[in-house]
Amino acid sequence: MSQPVAVVTGGSTGIGQSICEHLLAQGYRVLNLSRRPAAFTHEQLENIAVDLADREATRAAAAEIAARCEVTAFVHNAGLIRAALIEDVDLADLDYLSNVHLAAAITLTQAFLPAMKRAQHGRIVLIGSRAALGLQTRTNYAATKCGMTGLARTWALELGQHGITVNCVAPGPIAATEMFHAVVPEGSEKMQQMAASIPVRRLGQPDDVARAVMFMLAPGNGFVTGQTLMVCGGASLGSLSL
Repeated sequence: MSQPVAVVTGGSTGIGQSICEHLLAQGYRVLNLSRRPAAFTHEQLENIAVDLADREATRAAAAEIAARCEVTAFVHNAGLIRAALIEDVDLADLDYLSNVHLAAAITLTQAFLPAMKRAQHGRIVLIGSRAALGLQTRTNYAATKCGMTGLARTWALELGQHGITVNCVAPGPIAATEMFHAVVPEGSEKMQQMAASIPVRRLGQPDDVARAVMFMLAPGNGFVTGQTLMVCGGASLGSLSL
């Protein structure tokens, strides 16, 4: 059996890095699509520099990968927030987040589908967010993350007959990530307050999300598709305040 190939976007730090590490530990060859290389090295890890907000650059990277690799696992993890209250929301930010969260997901999936269909097997995981349920200052972020849920449900209906599953994993507050600590400083009182407000009384860690992703990617889990799994310590059961 040939070595399975996985593509992970935004695999250089935080959740993406953890996903890459878990895949490598399972024997995958991993291609990390990110603006910068991963903070670690591995003989089966390849870093590909690309700005996923650039549609043409993303299309070129996708075509190059598809021409030389039979990708059967794709995790679209790359993302960013651009926080603002509704009065201050900039539609240019909406365009940017739409390109990263949605357009890149579409372009990359289109490139990898032929190999998945040939193999009659594929796993696509989109990293959504608990913020899709609503969170202050997250107009653009929540809207585009909700869009990822729609993509997963639609593609699950279209691709299930080909042995391809499509799911979302939606993290809640995950510490030890650049995105989280850009809003909540490490060791701050706000960090402690957030942990205390979550039913499990702690913030998440990148490995918590990576383990859920690996479940969705597992070859034996072909009867789970079109779903969104909240990895949030119970934060999706009530309100969450920043």
